[in-house]
Amino acid sequence: MPCVDLLIIGGGSSGAALAYEAVRRGLKVTLLEAEDPAVGTSSRSTKLLHGGVRYLELAVKKADPAQFKLVREALVERGHWIRQAPFLAHTLNLVLPTEGLIQRSYYRLGLGFYDLMAGSAGLGPTSSLNAEAVQRTFPGLDRRFNGGVRYSDGQFNDARLNLLLLLTAARAGLEVVRDCRVVGFERTDGQLSAAISEGPNGEQQRWPARVIVNATGIAADQLRLLAEPEAEARLLVSRGTHLVLKRNLCAGGDGLLIPRTSDGRVLFLLPFFGRTLLGTTDIPCPAAEATAVSDQERSYLLDHLARWFPEGSAAEVGSAWAGGRPLIRAAGSSASSSRLVREHEVEQLPSGLISLLGGKWTTCRVLALDALHLVLERLAGAKPAAQPLPLLGSAADSDQTVPQLQALRPRLLQQLPDHAQQAAQVDHLIASYGLRAEEVIHHAQQPSELEPLSEVVPICRAEWRFNIAQEWATTFSDLLSRRSRLALLDQQETARLSVMASELLEESGSTSPINHQQ
Repeated sequence: MPCVDLLIIGGGSSGAALAYEAVRRGLKVTLLEAEDPAVGTSSRSTKLLHGGVRYLELAVKKADPAQFKLVREALVERGHWIRQAPFLAHTLNLVLPTEGLIQRSYYRLGLGFYDLMAGSAGLGPTSSLNAEAVQRTFPGLDRRFNGGVRYSDGQFNDARLNLLLLLTAARAGLEVVRDCRVVGFERTDGQLSAAISEGPNGEQQRWPARVIVNATGIAADQLRLLAEPEAEARLLVSRGTHLVLKRNLCAGGDGLLIPRTSDGRVLFLLPFFGRTLLGTTDIPCPAAEATAVSDQERSYLLDHLARWFPEGSAAEVGSAWAGGRPLIRAAGSSASSSRLVREHEVEQLPSGLISLLGGKWTTCRVLALDALHLVLERLAGAKPAAQPLPLLGSAADSDQTVPQLQALRPRLLQQLPDHAQQAAQVDHLIASYGLRAEEVIHHAQQPSELEPLSEVVPICRAEWRFNIAQEWATTFSDLLSRRSRLALLDQQETARLSVMASELLEESGSTSPINHQQ
């Protein structure tokens, strides 16, 4: 295996962002992923691109520069992702309900400052809502709330944005190897010079590189200790559990921010594919338990929902899922996870291993650029300029993406079968694939493969064929959890379609691990 400039271990948001930025600067890069890109935390977020209203409140109360910096960075990055991939990310209005004029004035003042910090990256002005407007937007909300404050943040498809970064970088030379778990390192003169991986069948492979980066998220400590057993653990893992309710409690299209829970957290109710996303919790846990939803967390979320929506606790739960947050803690820190700043750090161990610690989805590009600065220093200090690399599905000129998507819609309507879900299917294809939507339907081997398979998400067999041929899908979970979001919406429907998806994978011969370089 030839030596590359940069070997990235981990295909989640931070690893994908780093790979994308590195190939833009002409580096020869290989990325190793133990399973499927974004299989962990990066596909299990709350689906918000946000500055962090709670962080801003903490910043003001504590006069904390770290919190202010985090909020400002996130507000800028929020706009970046919406511009670069407007089919995957969009503005979402959120409402803070209030019980009186004093409370409304307090929130209006704070969110006005939020807008001020955003500056030119702002998504829309904050406004006040009267009781009638709040009830119209959230018909089931407890009537003790006689007003509210509306502000803007972003909502996005985390798993597909993660995948799109890697697919785009692969077109520019990135080598992506999935189902490839790093189990050891080689050293030359005390410095890491190669990683040793193990495949599903136990086969090992050597990956030499000038620089090795650990981008494994909540598993970062495991790799750090593999490189240097004496290293101190740096991460606290916090589990965030989400419920998806089959009932749409956000009928007006806005999301709702519950500003204070019994344990001092905030909760979100968000429109999500015609349903309601409710989350999230904050439970310290071992990394191995980060995706395990507990009965206590289910009850916690539904109990708090009932305090705001008296009839909400009776809503049927379609799906429940959780992801782990990688939170940085100082040596000897006993701070709870709810009190730790969601900041990031680029660490370099004496062995040369660079680790990306902490961070969140919205600011993963900032973390990637900070890491890239250190990588380039290690590579003899060269600082090549970044070359344009539009994300797949976007126009070469980002300002033209939305107009071109609008022009694409009638063409898709002409090519898809006339059925009750036709308009929803067009929306789904554009929202998932952008300007590549026509490529998806061209993978149909017969007209029936364009027929929607589910009323929850109008996916079709042609789309699965595209996911397998062009998007590295090798398991039914890849197809139903990350290439589409069906598994996050309805677990019963996922179980029904998993057999059909597995049969198509077996038919295509794509169930074995493969390397990907486009």
